[in-house]
Amino acid sequence: MTDIAQTTPMRAAETNTPATFAVPDGACDAHFHVFEPGFAHVANPLYTFPDASLEQYLRMTEVLGIDRMVIVQPTFYGTDNTLLLDVLRRVGPSARGVVRIDDDVSDAELDRFDEYGVRAIRLDLFARSAWPTAEIISYVHKMAARAAPRGWHLQFYTPGTIVRDLLPYLADLDHPYVIDHMGYMLEADGLTDTDFARLLGVLTHGACWIKLSGPYRIAKARPLSSVEPIGRALVAARPDRLLWGSDWPHLPNGQRDTGELLNLLGQWAPKQADRQQILVESPTELFFAR
Repeated sequence: MTDIAQTTPMRAAETNTPATFAVPDGACDAHFHVFEPGFAHVANPLYTFPDASLEQYLRMTEVLGIDRMVIVQPTFYGTDNTLLLDVLRRVGPSARGVVRIDDDVSDAELDRFDEYGVRAIRLDLFARSAWPTAEIISYVHKMAARAAPRGWHLQFYTPGTIVRDLLPYLADLDHPYVIDHMGYMLEADGLTDTDFARLLGVLTHGACWIKLSGPYRIAKARPLSSVEPIGRALVAARPDRLLWGSDWPHLPNGQRDTGELLNLLGQWAPKQADRQQILVESPTELFFAR
């Protein structure tokens, strides 16, 4: 780890677009990050320190009517979850957390995280993308064993190619897990409609949850509307196994209006009952049941 460089930070975009549908009481943003000065980051971060404080984030949630939130540990801070725990302390019972951990972290430390409101372990499989599939599976087993005694689930931050390769294993995994960013199945990486159909099968029958987050990560240079078939297919398959996340502050460039992203959910899930499930009931089950 190293101190944060005192450079001009990337500024988070303002949220100017209100929701086009009635955001239900208890709505939860299941995926956001915070970056603040004074906290150690990894030696060679993948992006410039963002200007994205908790106060900025909370102003955005007030605009959109988001009542609850889940902070997810970003790659920027590695496995040092100090800022994440500080955010949980400052926000209180309306926030929960997803940590990244070292393999040798103590049970006492995990229990301390649990008391703060941590409810999941994030598995960074981008950082392990060169590993053989068997080694990744062994790592997942190890992390599930650490999560299980606390009633935590796993969250997969992973390229779509690894999602594809793990699907036979994930179909039989009985520990609850969430796949970030709609599966991250990029056509540019060689993923096909058949691969996505197999993912839908695992979502339908397994212990899988999928996060409706980061559509711009999939759209790339295309308009966000290009992701609508994926969003609609996920909602049609299992609306009760989906979460919505803003991915605020929308790295790497931060220039996104979060209201525009929330309104995509209204297109993917036109039924109010489905939006209620995605925004309120599912995050309650995974994060706020205790």
